[in-house]
Amino acid sequence: MSEKFKINRFVHYVGVNDRKTHLFENLWPLPLGVSYNAYLVVGEKIALIDTVESCYASELLEMIVRTVGNRPLDYLIVNHMEPDHSSSINAIRQAYPGVQILGNAKTIQMLEGYYGAHQGIIEVKEGDSLCLGGETLRFYLTPMVHWPETMMTYCEREQLLFSGDAFGTFGALNGAVLDQDMDLSPYWDEMYRYYANIVGKYGSPVQKALQKLSGLDIRVICPTHGPVWKKELNKVVGIYDKLSRYEGEKGVVIAYGSMYGNTARTAMRMSKELASLGLETVVMHNLSVSSLSDVLRDVFKYRGLVIGSPTYNAGLFPPVEALVNALAARNVKNKVYACFGSFTWAGAAAKKLQEFGVTMNWEIAGEAVELKQGYSREKTEACALLAKNLLAKL
Repeated sequence: MSEKFKINRFVHYVGVNDRKTHLFENLWPLPLGVSYNAYLVVGEKIALIDTVESCYASELLEMIVRTVGNRPLDYLIVNHMEPDHSSSINAIRQAYPGVQILGNAKTIQMLEGYYGAHQGIIEVKEGDSLCLGGETLRFYLTPMVHWPETMMTYCEREQLLFSGDAFGTFGALNGAVLDQDMDLSPYWDEMYRYYANIVGKYGSPVQKALQKLSGLDIRVICPTHGPVWKKELNKVVGIYDKLSRYEGEKGVVIAYGSMYGNTARTAMRMSKELASLGLETVVMHNLSVSSLSDVLRDVFKYRGLVIGSPTYNAGLFPPVEALVNALAARNVKNKVYACFGSFTWAGAAAKKLQEFGVTMNWEIAGEAVELKQGYSREKTEACALLAKNLLAKL
């Protein structure tokens, strides 16, 4: 086994990379692929931390054998039951009939429901430990980060945390495993996108988990997706802390839908006004073209948000409605918000977008700009005022 897969003297990487799946959860694009990370902790006894998506089970088993040879697995620790991390459990049990599965009470219920597993299972509770001979593992429950059964496992001697989906990113690993051995530039935006798409609703549970773990001395974080964090550990924890507090950077996302170009002109006017006032970061998304996945990433990243929509069937343009629903589902907080709408014979979009901002308890920059039929100079002045108010609140 290459030293590149050895995290430290006890821990080895045995994960796999998926460059075939187009959509994560059959929803979110994977232009750079995704990794499913699993780890072996090798002492006098051996523990496997999580598994991988079932179509890669044979690759996982091969990695295990290459690492420990014919030694048996003593324990399988299930930090998270989502099938991309658990669906090889039966393959592991078949290859290692004596393996004992460790999980919390909610995990145990899911093990039976998903895989019919009800024997050879040990329940662990908050703060319980497992001695492997050479290394001791301790378990911390972190419910709703981002499923109810999630927990994290801490290697006490090596001060290493197996964090489940927390601190993960989209993007397959291209050879190296440790962050210090790779170019990280593709992973930062993928971390924001992963958080916004997958974890975004659960800011409060993430904050509780961060507080619970704050007393631990953590030198390495091993998530279930993306690089193993060592060199950039503080940056990664800082990103998750900031995102889970819904604390965006200074910048504005303008997300709009447009049927015949007039709403798009209003969006462009807003961007020009913000730029003329000195705002450097303005991100534009035509919602008929941009992936919702990317839009959510940027909304989480920046504090300011402008949404625009034409009236469509007495409501919002469908791609705009999809964004609004996604933001509401994630209970996104702490936005400085402005909106605009357009109509031909009966207006609805501007009013609905304004009400949406109020419902979300966002800081409202002013009344929605509403465009009737064609774009006009009068609306240029209205956009300028709204942009000025928005920037003042940032």
